[in-house]
Amino acid sequence: MTAEAAACSADETLSPIELVVITGLSGAGRSEAIHTFEDIGYFCIDNLPPTLLSQLEKLTTLPGSRIRRVAVVCDMRSLEFFGTLLQELDALEAAGHPYRILYLEASEKVLVNRFKTTRRRHPLAEGGVVTKGIRAEQRGLATVRERADLIIDTSEMLPAQLREVIRRRFLSESMKDWLAVTVSSFGFKYGLPIDADIVMDVRFLPNPFYIAKLRHHTGLESSVKKFVMDRNETRLFLDKWLPLLQDLLPNYLIEGKHHLSIALGCTGGMHRSVVLAEHTADFLRSLDYDVAVAHRDIRKDLDRA
Repeated sequence: MTAEAAACSADETLSPIELVVITGLSGAGRSEAIHTFEDIGYFCIDNLPPTLLSQLEKLTTLPGSRIRRVAVVCDMRSLEFFGTLLQELDALEAAGHPYRILYLEASEKVLVNRFKTTRRRHPLAEGGVVTKGIRAEQRGLATVRERADLIIDTSEMLPAQLREVIRRRFLSESMKDWLAVTVSSFGFKYGLPIDADIVMDVRFLPNPFYIAKLRHHTGLESSVKKFVMDRNETRLFLDKWLPLLQDLLPNYLIEGKHHLSIALGCTGGMHRSVVLAEHTADFLRSLDYDVAVAHRDIRKDLDRA
């Protein structure tokens, strides 16, 4: 075994595959659910015959595979195979492979209206009677529902509300790598960055530009950094700013945002904003976010001098 393969094997031992089995009533939101799991980084398979569940673990052992989170939809569309679902889940459990079952349902009245609106045929409807199909599906899924880890009734939910519930329940700390953050500095006199999601004005801090020995140095240099970071005003600001970001970023992730741009601005984009952009980026890296730093205007005042 090569060193790379050994490392891969060790990672798999430490990080077992996360498997979510999505099931429930037709029309209750299974398609919306699987799309949501795909958005938050799961490897997704729709309408998987339960007999193939035992093969999923092999996906994680392929050379170079980085699949650690899998979501599958198993439902009664594959009627001839569905009866084996509980057996397959028992086999996974016996083999030490953890899983969770997400069960989606809605009231009969809501489901009937949804099928009328979409003009879809219920997969179990006899003679096209939707209510017969719904009741047959409820009976066929009763034992699976009893074993569900999470049951969501979508009767009163909009698709966006279902997505939010799923993200909040299944988005783990390990998913921080799905949010790419760019922290940048800029100068207000050169215009606001058009792509910024969060803009913070730090012109309230004392300006190193008015200190002769610092004027021609940037916020990347220790002398300017010390001047900015040693101020009481800076410490008070950071005591509020950093916890605010720590609270905000997980919510951007829950809402499905995959890139966030944070911009800090001072007058020329050379001193204060540079120091604080670097400090902000270091803080977010300490929280395990993927962070890039950019200093848009750092040399513009120097080039004009």
